[in-house]
Amino acid sequence: MSRRLAVLAPALLAAAALAACEQVKPGYVGLKVDPNGSGVGVDCTPLGAGAYFAPGTTIEQFPVFTSNYTFSRPVAGVAPNEEFDFQDNSGVPISADIGVSYSVAADKACALFQKYRLDSDRLLHGPLRDEIRTELIDVASQMAAQDINGAKKADVLGAVQAHVQAYFAPYGLRIDKLFWASTIRLPQAIQDQISARIANQNAAQAAAQAQVIVAQAQAQQRIAAAQGEAQAIQIQAEALRTNPEYVQLLAVQKWDGRLPTYVGNGPLPFIDAPPGK
Repeated sequence: MSRRLAVLAPALLAAAALAACEQVKPGYVGLKVDPNGSGVGVDCTPLGAGAYFAPGTTIEQFPVFTSNYTFSRPVAGVAPNEEFDFQDNSGVPISADIGVSYSVAADKACALFQKYRLDSDRLLHGPLRDEIRTELIDVASQMAAQDINGAKKADVLGAVQAHVQAYFAPYGLRIDKLFWASTIRLPQAIQDQISARIANQNAAQAAAQAQVIVAQAQAQQRIAAAQGEAQAIQIQAEALRTNPEYVQLLAVQKWDGRLPTYVGNGPLPFIDAPPGK
């Protein structure tokens, strides 16, 4: 029996040592946490990827690479429902799916764990989601639904992201980006009103553009007519200047046959022709 124990002892010791080891995965930072005894607490020394002998302790791991997660409405009834519900400044109910890109600063992982005492998964679905929801409700409550789902759509998440980043920065939770992961969902009646308003605006814009095109065409026609008339007058003036006999002919054609009453020494029109004529 003693021989068997002697043979098995190294294997048993190796198994025990292996059981006391924990692995920190690549891309993560680890922290040793002692849940029992006089050493209750967290060792703030960051642990890189690798295996660690940690008897009586656990190693909490946090991603130092950028991770992505989407809080969304369940598909085909799959739980849980993580979509965000909020309202605009007139109380219109709105819901949306929002994605987040985040990571943990290795040198602040200890501060993050000491603050919340949660692993990365529960941190994501607990404090991080709660803070996004709080800021989203606050920002959206100051805007109209048509702006939230329209021209200021990017501004909404931009403001929320800035607040969330500032909130978690002291604890090393870096919020790289928040993004709309789906279309914003509004009550159908409100969506129909917004669609009708957009259609009316587009129609009015199209009509205004058509009027501009017509006005430009009319202006071009007037310019062309004026240019044509000016050219005709110029041609006629040049013809009259170079053909004085034609001028006399026009005058004779319009003469009523009566001589004008004239006092003076100059030639009478149409009677006294120039010398040599």
